[in-house]
Amino acid sequence: MPHTVAAADLLEFAAAATEAHGVPTAHARLLADTLVTAELWGHASHGMLRLPWYLSRIASGATAAVAAPEIVSDNGAVLVVDGHDGLGQVLTDRAVGWGVERARRHGVSAVAVRNSGHFGTAAYFTRKAAEQGCVALLATNASPAMAPWGGREKRVGTNPWSIAAPGGRHGTVVMDIANTAVARGKIYHAKERGEPIPEGWAADAEGAPTTDPGRAVEGLILPMAGHKGYAISFMFDVLAGVLTGSHFGSEVVGPYRATGRSGVGHLLICVDIGAMAEPADFGRRMERLIEETKSTPPAPGTGEILVPGEPETRTAERLRTEGIGLADDTWASLTRIARTTGTALPAPVPSPQEPSA
Repeated sequence: MPHTVAAADLLEFAAAATEAHGVPTAHARLLADTLVTAELWGHASHGMLRLPWYLSRIASGATAAVAAPEIVSDNGAVLVVDGHDGLGQVLTDRAVGWGVERARRHGVSAVAVRNSGHFGTAAYFTRKAAEQGCVALLATNASPAMAPWGGREKRVGTNPWSIAAPGGRHGTVVMDIANTAVARGKIYHAKERGEPIPEGWAADAEGAPTTDPGRAVEGLILPMAGHKGYAISFMFDVLAGVLTGSHFGSEVVGPYRATGRSGVGHLLICVDIGAMAEPADFGRRMERLIEETKSTPPAPGTGEILVPGEPETRTAERLRTEGIGLADDTWASLTRIARTTGTALPAPVPSPQEPSA
């Protein structure tokens, strides 16, 4: 049975538990906000189930509690940063600041981050850049999850990427996808809920298709669109891993392992809209594109056409009122964190039939 809590209370708990591990207050709140935001968007796979993973890596020393990014080279529009094993969320947030500032100065910027860690949802960061007047692309690599096309051993990460842009009066439009049939976190989320996964998501360690999330975790996640998903993922490892000077391929360590240097790399590209077009005109053109798209006659069984990022925005509006439901296994993990850190668990949100105290 889900445990439902208010987003604000969940954020306070996650921030306090993270701070108890030696993470500075502002950085702890940023990590907590990325997790709670993922929950609000309806992506529990990148939400609170990951908090124990991040804290375990901090506790083991695999992730530095205090992020100390160092600029390795600065060519104006192009910046290379060594994250020194800091929290991926903190390093990527800093990259957004640099990226937007350099794009305003040069029209376009590229920020390469090496020796980082998993940063959660890429859209959290591209949205920030879009809200400051940029079109942004963020790519990252990840630990091996899929086999190269035709292979039967995982060597290639999901290597997700996101693109975001201002959408005029419609807000921000944003895409955030992994190059596999599904993000690996969704398989972990199904495992926590004790639910089977759909056919076509994964194969077991022997390469046989499976709907068992436990066997899928030990096996392979299948690429999206067959060989195309593999090729896209490979090339994003070129951008995020090889080009940035970070780890790549089978060298990358995932966040679910408590030990081992992560070596994740990120590449953020920002284009200042004002350097290419008058921002107000860009906004009007985006509105036309969105309205034309949404006015498409829906297929049978479809109620409404949505544009990228719109489902998450609507889900967040609803869950801010209803509260966030957490799976039993996730709640049990948070209970253990509360006990070891001395942090009070968030109180449950009363159900509509249950009067508040």
